[in-house]
Amino acid sequence: MATRAKTFSYAVSLDRDWTATSGEGGTRLPAEEGWSPEHLVLAGLARCSLQSLGFHAKRGGLELTSSADASGTVTKRESDGRYAFVEVGVRADVTLSPAPADVRELLAKAERDCFVAASLTVAPRYSWTVNGEEVR
Repeated sequence: MATRAKTFSYAVSLDRDWTATSGEGGTRLPAEEGWSPEHLVLAGLARCSLQSLGFHAKRGGLELTSSADASGTVTKRESDGRYAFVEVGVRADVTLSPAPADVRELLAKAERDCFVAASLTVAPRYSWTVNGEEVR
């Protein structure tokens, strides 16, 4: 018998002023100047990447403190002439305690399991600094 995958549902509403509300009666995000949909995608990517890392760190008995920056370039794709992200990058600075035995494996899991990254047509470039050292 096949196991059914978990399903997660999300909803956002935009009112006539374009203020976003997460779910019914949820948190409000005003339509602030300077926060374009592209910024929100990058913020989602950064947060998802850190959340994915946090999930795997916790499973490994590790404590995580982290921050991240995300950037991207939007232009016409050569493949179809549509505007889209053609380059995306995440730079994260994390502290893991205690230091993991195989940090590269942990980071690979974090990258693999970020569903925002998996939803993009371009693969993000990740740059990780863990416990003060750049991981390559």
